Amino acid sequence: MGRGRSGVLAASVAVVCAVTVLGAPGTAFANARPAPTPSGSPSVSPESSPGDSPAAAPAPDKDLEAVRAKLDKLYHEAAVATDAYNAAEEKSKKQSAEIVDLARKIVKGQQKLDELKDRAGAAAREQYRTGGLPPGAQLMLSNDPQQFFDGAGRVLEGERATKGLIQETARTQQDLKQYAEDAADRWQELEANRKAKAEAKKKIQQRIAAAEKLQSQLQQQQQQRLAQLEQEAALKAQTAWLDTGVLKEINGKASETGRKAVAYATAQLGKPYEWGAEGPKTYDCSGLTSQAWAAAGRPIPRTSQEQWKQLRHVDIKDMRPGDLIIYFDDASHVAMYVGDGAIVHAPRPGRTVTIAGAGSMPILGVVRPDAD
Repeated sequence: MGRGRSGVLAASVAVVCAVTVLGAPGTAFANARPAPTPSGSPSVSPESSPGDSPAAAPAPDKDLEAVRAKLDKLYHEAAVATDAYNAAEEKSKKQSAEIVDLARKIVKGQQKLDELKDRAGAAAREQYRTGGLPPGAQLMLSNDPQQFFDGAGRVLEGERATKGLIQETARTQQDLKQYAEDAADRWQELEANRKAKAEAKKKIQQRIAAAEKLQSQLQQQQQQRLAQLEQEAALKAQTAWLDTGVLKEINGKASETGRKAVAYATAQLGKPYEWGAEGPKTYDCSGLTSQAWAAAGRPIPRTSQEQWKQLRHVDIKDMRPGDLIIYFDDASHVAMYVGDGAIVHAPRPGRTVTIAGAGSMPILGVVRPDAD
């Protein structure tokens, strides 16, 4: 992505390069905007908060740093649970489709088995009409030599047809049994994933609720200062990353599909984060990256952990716009590199899709969805 590109994205990236808003995402998913007063709560003056006396002093930075660390931990745990939820959701979709496919095979197999039974019944009725004697016996009792020789071939054909009918019936019955067993297995897996989704959802909601409760206990002034601390921590991390000189080595140009993915992702700027969401109105981190690449014509895994496992790894120095940066040791967050040391990502609950510094969070590695 060129530095001189006009528009909102270019301006954002330029600001990022100037290291003035590189702290946007916070140490673990905070953006540059100060945290607003929780909706539904009355405005609290800097000098007071609910339950405190009017002379109560704001918490010192040391205490707010502890709050920030706690929030980071809660939102990180929510992100891990979100990845688990998304993975279970994807598996459930696949298993449901497999069950539907097996159901179709069972119906088709049953129809085939009914047809084979009808053919067997027709053969039995024909034998009854000829006196119950098998074709071979009828042939031996014939007084006409020519009829004997002419019928010999038909007897062999009939025996082969009967044998084939029996074998085909047995195979169809075996197929139906296997389809039924496979369907039962898929149902069990579907139920296990349903429980996994429910557990992950519960954990997500608990962690987010705890984080929101913790933030709601802060005075408005404290919330503003907390946002500043988040920015400072992210800025410090980004500055340290830039000081390594890594940006001088990163000069890769986006591929055609990479440009399309970047265009899609940056078009979502300002849209809210929502766990489990894949757009078009809200996104979680991997929902944004997977949809961006799907829009570019290159479907990729849904979750950040699977993106890390399945996509091709590249060195940071070889990174180019459109590549995905995976964060944290557990691959619980993902962002898209847009060039000039910046990323676009969906940070965490309470934030929106934003431009941030690529080094503002601990980088696990980089993956490339498209081939060279």
